[in-house]
Amino acid sequence: MTAVAFEKTIDIPVCDSGIGDVITSVESTRLIEGVRCAPIAIWPDDRGYFLEVQRAGLGLVSQFPKETTQISAALNYPGIIKAFHYHLHQTDVWTPAMNMLQVALIDLRPLSPTYGRRNTIYAGNLRPWQILIPPGVAHGYKVLGAGPSLLIYATDRFYDPSDEGRIPYDDPRLNYDWELQHK
Repeated sequence: MTAVAFEKTIDIPVCDSGIGDVITSVESTRLIEGVRCAPIAIWPDDRGYFLEVQRAGLGLVSQFPKETTQISAALNYPGIIKAFHYHLHQTDVWTPAMNMLQVALIDLRPLSPTYGRRNTIYAGNLRPWQILIPPGVAHGYKVLGAGPSLLIYATDRFYDPSDEGRIPYDDPRLNYDWELQHK
């Protein structure tokens, strides 16, 4: 993974209204620099399903140090928006484990070749993907559908509030359109 310089004082890009590039393939050339997606195994049967969330040392978390990797979960009610936040040092790997999320990513790293690019990824039951989010990429999500969602995520270091910055979900500079897209 390429390291891109990033500082606590951020210069938020000014974006056109919209949702940016909708990513429908893990090989998309429109992914923000350093963001990676990978399909995950889901094993349905007549009792429900088994979702293989992480394997230490393999996949998107393969470079995470075992001594400081943290696994967390967030249960979210229908329709909520949790956005935006970013990390200075921490890398996340998200696994939407129940229902669907509209994941929004925005590159805040001025020295990145994709600075200001926005990605939207629809992930969850209907698209079982993991999403690696490097430091300096603002991230957030909206819960889609009528039921709650569950997001399980691994981080390469323990939670440290001083590593995190926040931007309101409706910041006019990011201009992210959280409304139904009516395609």
